[in-house]
Amino acid sequence: MKTCGIVVEYNPFHNGHIHHISQTRQITRCDILIAVMSPNFVQRGEPAIIDKWHRTQNALEHGVDLVVELPFIFATQSAEPFAMGAMHLLNLMGCDAFCFGSESHDLQELIRLSQLEKMALDKKKAPVQSYEQMYGTLYANDILGINYLKYSKNMKPYCIKRTNHYFDEQLEENISSATSIRKAVQDQLDISKATPVKIENPVFLKDFYPMIQLLLFTLPKDSLKELFLMDEGIENLLIKNAQASSFEEFMNHSISKKYTRSRIQRTCIHLLNQTTKKQVNELSLPDSVRILGANDKGRQYLRKSDFLYASKFNQIEEAYRQMEYKATCLYSLALPEHLREDFRKRELEAPIFL
Repeated sequence: MKTCGIVVEYNPFHNGHIHHISQTRQITRCDILIAVMSPNFVQRGEPAIIDKWHRTQNALEHGVDLVVELPFIFATQSAEPFAMGAMHLLNLMGCDAFCFGSESHDLQELIRLSQLEKMALDKKKAPVQSYEQMYGTLYANDILGINYLKYSKNMKPYCIKRTNHYFDEQLEENISSATSIRKAVQDQLDISKATPVKIENPVFLKDFYPMIQLLLFTLPKDSLKELFLMDEGIENLLIKNAQASSFEEFMNHSISKKYTRSRIQRTCIHLLNQTTKKQVNELSLPDSVRILGANDKGRQYLRKSDFLYASKFNQIEEAYRQMEYKATCLYSLALPEHLREDFRKRELEAPIFL
């Protein structure tokens, strides 16, 4: 039985993801398709516009057999730790292959770059700028692809040509970027041609801005310095700019050549979730995978598997469980008040089984 893994966020799920699923099945001829999916917060340092349970349902309804959770701490970091965490889970499950989207669609070149000796990145520049310094201009999915390849061990790699760019903001008729769909939702535009998903209670990072301000204004600087990603005096920059009246103004003042938008946003997420450097330093890679959902084929695969997996919340390793529940409680605060308690309870319940 051939298994293939994909790393996804589905933020939100859209027509391009349907294409990715069908193409992955076609070119890999896999029997079981496994998606490692970001939870309620994602790699760009944002809350997912739709929670992980709805996105799991979307994935299972459109051809994924098994959805497993990428832990919060990996999902909210830059390309290398994000990819390392995802590939670790696929390796734990003994996946035969993995498939990713690529702007260049030049797998051999990406393999070559991934095999280069680890170079010393210019720590004074943002990660993307450092990659450009090493490799020339690369797009987001190619950078992720290089890092997937670095940690893929014995899995066979495949890539699919990405038909639009990650940051495209223009909504297209058929396949649009997730960025353009999120922007359209904010602008209250019709997204029905770009995605089969109805987005009823969208969540955005700007919803948390009053909380970000409160924490920056009230936490002692020594406490801020203990938080994950609060490095190089960035807390002083954020405290100063939190005087801004809107989240966008705060971001515009904070972004620079040194700090990308994603870097600032990820720092804010860990501020909100009170993730400490000590917590992260004491983490070891997980020994098991958390199941978010499966169809019948996925459940049969789990019954025959010999890797450790958590199908109940209390089976998740304690350090990861604590982080995930805090993130769930945080995310719930942006939902309508009548949904919050049930949403927190949902975190403790069983996976979705189709």
